[in-house]
Amino acid sequence: MIDLAINFAVGCFGAALLMNLWKILRAEGVTDRILALDTMVINVIALIILHGMQYKTEMVFEAALIISMLGFVSTVAYTRFMLRGNIIE
Repeated sequence: MIDLAINFAVGCFGAALLMNLWKILRAEGVTDRILALDTMVINVIALIILHGMQYKTEMVFEAALIISMLGFVSTVAYTRFMLRGNIIE
């Protein structure tokens, strides 16, 4: 039963990734693209965690933590660059 739920969740997050990609390609403003990329990172993290649940391995949870930290820092850096023109003051 849990395998069916995990497969359904993988399908939903895969569809969300495709919608985020569509938003990145068709967005008018840069802010919409930044938000779509941030949401894309969150969806990838969810897929990695679902992969770890499906195959009962704990190694992927550490990878999900690293990717989440990288996604947060990159979103903040890109936003600061768009607002101020530089990242480091």
